[in-house]
Amino acid sequence: MRLTTKGRFAVTAMIDLALRQGKGPVTLSAISARQEISLSYLEQLFGKLRRHQIVESVRGPGGGYNLARKAENVTVADIILAVDEPLDATQCSGKENCRSPDHEGGGRCMTHDLWSTLNAKMVEYLDSVSLKDLVEQKHAQQLAQQKKTLEQNVVVIHRSHLIA
Repeated sequence: MRLTTKGRFAVTAMIDLALRQGKGPVTLSAISARQEISLSYLEQLFGKLRRHQIVESVRGPGGGYNLARKAENVTVADIILAVDEPLDATQCSGKENCRSPDHEGGGRCMTHDLWSTLNAKMVEYLDSVSLKDLVEQKHAQQLAQQKKTLEQNVVVIHRSHLIA
C-alpha cells in the first residue's frame, strides 16, 4: 500500500485551507503557489472534495473555497477517501481473489488476513486524525521555529556586543 500524490496533495491543500479559515475564501491559485501543487490538479481534487461536502466554493470576486464543516469534523480518512484514494494493502482490493479460483485452497492468498487487518488499522488511524489536529500541530511547529529563530538572534546579538 502506498499513498499516492493525490492523497498527499489533498491533505496538504486541506491543511493550507484550514490554516486560513475565518479570513475569507481561499483561492486555489494561492494554495497552488504556497504548496507548489499544479492549479489544474487542485481544481480536480477540490471538485471531488466539494462533491463530498468537505469544502464549499464561493463564486465571484473575492471567491475561493472554505471548509464546509468544522475542522474537527473532517478527518484525514474523509479527505483521502473523497479524492478516490484507495486505502488497501491487499493484492485483490479486498475481493479475496488474490489467486486463480482453481488454485489449491481457493482464491485467497495466505497473507490476505494480514493485509486486511492492516487496512482496518490504517483507516482507523486516519479516521482518528482530524484536520483540526493537523492545524494545531502546524501552529505548534511554527511557534517552535519562531522561538528557535528568536533564540538564535539573541545569541548573535549577544556575541556581536562581546566582539565590539
